[in-house]
Amino acid sequence: MILLIDIGNSNICFGLHDELKLLSSYRIKSFLDKSSDEYYLLFKNFINTKLDEVMICSVVPQITSAIKKMCEKYYNLTPKIVGNNLKTGLKIIADDPKSVGADLICDVLGASEFENECLVIDLGTASKILYYKENTFMSCLIAPGVAVSTKAMINNAALLPNFELVVPKKILNNSTIPCMQSGVLYGFASMVDGLIKRIKKEINNDNIKIIATGGLISFIAPLCYEKIDIIEPDLVLYGLYKIYKKNN
Repeated sequence: MILLIDIGNSNICFGLHDELKLLSSYRIKSFLDKSSDEYYLLFKNFINTKLDEVMICSVVPQITSAIKKMCEKYYNLTPKIVGNNLKTGLKIIADDPKSVGADLICDVLGASEFENECLVIDLGTASKILYYKENTFMSCLIAPGVAVSTKAMINNAALLPNFELVVPKKILNNSTIPCMQSGVLYGFASMVDGLIKRIKKEINNDNIKIIATGGLISFIAPLCYEKIDIIEPDLVLYGLYKIYKKNN
């Protein structure tokens, strides 16, 4: 059994994959201050089978270190970490290919299981739209994420309260919290729509497929006017498994 772990700034997503398919996936909050022992107490609630390999994709080095120690101590396995001399099979067009994040690489590899040319929308701590073609990472854009933007607004506006991310029934509302919910959620949906239109024009492909992933995509995708062809929350895990196969 292969344990696939995607360590993000807001959440850690992980899943168990046998030789055929992803059997299960889970999401827990990312904690910078948790030790390897504390992470084990969280993971053991979901993992009750023998592990043969651990694969990690991470953008948070401090958590990577704790998870690596956890795997070595409790599972007697040294994880393979994307970026540490692992073959990906992906061609990267970038000024500095080594600066392309492991999460972006796994997004593209996961999406390539569905389409040969595609735009990938990944809405997490940062909002990312990636363009790939024929197993080549072509380009991307990165913008602030939903949670980051919301937190900045609340922290910098003394009279605006915290609120739950719930889609209001209307775009225009008459009380503070629905007004904020609408501004954030419909605002980001409009951003996604607008960027897709601009990118389609820039790459001269109006019919390109759109694949969406990320922890907040379930809120945003239904509000978009542009067609999203595939919603796959576990896209990074699919990409991680592809790297596992490439290196075994």
